[in-house]
Amino acid sequence: MFALAAGVAIADRLTKFLVEARVAPWESIPVLPGIFNIVHTKNRGAAFGMFSEQADGWRYVLLAGVSAGVMLAVAAMLWQAAAPGSNESLKLRVALALILGGAAGNLYDRARFGMVTDFLDLHWRNHHWHTFNLADSAITAGAGLLALDLLRPRRREVKT
Repeated sequence: MFALAAGVAIADRLTKFLVEARVAPWESIPVLPGIFNIVHTKNRGAAFGMFSEQADGWRYVLLAGVSAGVMLAVAAMLWQAAAPGSNESLKLRVALALILGGAAGNLYDRARFGMVTDFLDLHWRNHHWHTFNLADSAITAGAGLLALDLLRPRRREVKT
């Protein structure tokens, strides 16, 4: 599962590199006209641009610190869930790996560049979603899988 997390982080950096190298800032390339574009943007804040107006030092410490703390907690949970003899579901392990890989991808950008490259732009008529990236997608998919895993019925051990 740690290899999956590393693969997500590498794929995230690769896609960001390709966008940075081939798409001018704010250039919009229609992929599915009226629905999906590739747009090269930079996000100094967190998800959906939260905290982007904060002072650089404060924002960096807050976002990098929270990201690093979340990564450590998720890595510990993944280590425990993947340990021999653990009966945790594959769904839970994949969810944690996706979250870890996505967080690592965005933390790398934030630590190296002070901002994150976003490029996936979804919209429908007048509804426009915030631009995001592969790491954000992995975190969202992981959170969804985690929610599904939490809803699954658990077998209870019967003590006799």
